[in-house]
Amino acid sequence: MSFFAKLFTKTEKQIEPIDMSLVQMDMHSHLIPGIDDGAPDVDTSIQLIEKLMEFGYTKIVTTPHIYKEIYPNTKEIILQGKEIVLAELKKRNINVQFDAAAEYFCDEHFMDLLEKKEILTFNGNHLLFELSFDSEPYYFKEATFQMQLNGYQPVLAHPERYVYWHERFSNYENAAEKDVFLQININSLTGQYGPGVKKMAEKLIDAELVSYLGTDTHHMGHVNLWETARRNPHLRKLVESGQLLNASF
Repeated sequence: MSFFAKLFTKTEKQIEPIDMSLVQMDMHSHLIPGIDDGAPDVDTSIQLIEKLMEFGYTKIVTTPHIYKEIYPNTKEIILQGKEIVLAELKKRNINVQFDAAAEYFCDEHFMDLLEKKEILTFNGNHLLFELSFDSEPYYFKEATFQMQLNGYQPVLAHPERYVYWHERFSNYENAAEKDVFLQININSLTGQYGPGVKKMAEKLIDAELVSYLGTDTHHMGHVNLWETARRNPHLRKLVESGQLLNASF
């Protein structure tokens, strides 16, 4: 084989897309119609679910925002929305496991919900929460402590996007050491959120700190990036590492 033939073969092998059916479950998306910045209507919800199924997912746990100041959703609103989607899936004979939890914004309202145990979880006691993108949250340490004290397993959404942590990698290590699971977004590996976020997602994978992979699907624009993500070598490394918990339940 000539030098150029060998080079072409090597390149082809490097960009072979990973089989995402190995992940099985997506545990971060926004598919309840009309209640946050995700799917605006039930038709869009179904279209996005079908794309997730085409991508290889067999179970979907959608996680609408609960952020009192912007998306004042409640447990009841989300569960009602879930039933609307389930009814439409049944009507269209679409066979997929579909459930709902929430993505909680870490603030005073979240602390109140924790105290009252008015919490939606996935995989039993797993609780997805996010931080501010602008500045370090006041409640992070106390919130993770209270989650664990109340029997919840904290799962931090897209930590690679919190740029105020980028210069202090020890924050990620400390969170993982304190049994906070880290969940990265698949599209962070495409550069969608910027090169710094992409680099941090890759660094977290290299450091074996990632427990969950989520699509964080809001709209079709996210879907269109998945093929790019599937060819990322770090995504392959993560999916084949055996460390992901998506398929463990």
